[in-house]
Amino acid sequence: MYNPTVARLTYRALLGRRRAAILFVLPALLIVISVAVRSFSGADDQVTADLLGSFALATMVPLIGVIAGTGAIGPEIDDGSIVYLLAKPVRRSTIIFTKLIVAIAVTMAFSAIPTLIAGFILNGNGQQIAIAYTVAALVASIAYAAVFLLLGTVTRHAVVFGLVYALVWESLFGSLVPGARTLSVQQWSLALAQRIGENGVISSDVGLPLAVILLVGVTAAATWYAGQKLRTLKLAGEE
Repeated sequence: MYNPTVARLTYRALLGRRRAAILFVLPALLIVISVAVRSFSGADDQVTADLLGSFALATMVPLIGVIAGTGAIGPEIDDGSIVYLLAKPVRRSTIIFTKLIVAIAVTMAFSAIPTLIAGFILNGNGQQIAIAYTVAALVASIAYAAVFLLLGTVTRHAVVFGLVYALVWESLFGSLVPGARTLSVQQWSLALAQRIGENGVISSDVGLPLAVILLVGVTAAATWYAGQKLRTLKLAGEE
């Protein structure tokens, strides 16, 4: 199911000079903000949870997911170069699975690691807040990568739709509107963070069993449908 050649090409596309520079911006900003907050306010559990929840989990992780998920396949479909890959004797399900693994790995690396570092800077992992949000970022990375990879296969405007989802739904509605929170990857991953922390500082509007079901279900459904869409993509000369 995993093809090293496809993975290498996808990593090269995602970590090219321009895209890699974009990927580094938000993690670097999180670290800078964390250092400034710690310098001015000292170690504070609630401040740590607020910053990691509102900036890292609600904004940084989905935006990096947009870049990695759509970038893993969208540009190849847009410029037509995907036909060269599809012409090779590689199953299309293998292509999707491999690109998903790469998108997940990139999203995790550029979101979970900075979240962990920021958590330790802010309060030294007091109340297990840094670990809790890091796990949440890791889990959310899987779902976001799958959703945005799917977007890359179904529309040429995947980045636009992805940004709208990340900035409007996850960052705004997912944080502020009670009814929308149950349909937010952010809240599903927060359920895991709440269980790990169990400190009263981290909370989610979704129970852990439902959150796990939704995370697994959305990831599986998005991956399956992306595979189906790629199978229906016709090469020149195909009937």
